[in-house]
Amino acid sequence: MVLVTLIGDSHARIGNRFYYMGPTEECKDCRLKNVCFNLEQGSLYEIVQLRDTRHECALREDPVRVVVVDKVPFSAAVTKKLAIDGSVITFEAQDCDNIGCPNWKYCCPANVAPGEKHTITSVVENLDCPRGESLVRVKME
Repeated sequence: MVLVTLIGDSHARIGNRFYYMGPTEECKDCRLKNVCFNLEQGSLYEIVQLRDTRHECALREDPVRVVVVDKVPFSAAVTKKLAIDGSVITFEAQDCDNIGCPNWKYCCPANVAPGEKHTITSVVENLDCPRGESLVRVKME
């Protein structure tokens, strides 16, 4: 499925990544809001194609440009029993406060809300957990 959205012309470069932070109140009456608001809040996207069409935007000094984006999978740690390629899981961060651990960024990934459903797109590797947990690094969307 092709995901089309709008982004400020100065940021519209193939390969640029951005987090979609959600809709703004100022845009509720804009005729283009459905194109801007069709992404998942908190998700990371990468621009993969630029289109020639540009529009004026009341929030920006420069025009916005039509771009095609892909949602970027993120890495996370899940228990071994949940690590099944293609499965949809309700993600819960690991209960860990060891921010010095090399796996912490997978156990507590940024911009992932607890209780959100995500699809595991690949099983990457077993993780060596200092607390003895049986964890696996997976890629999820």
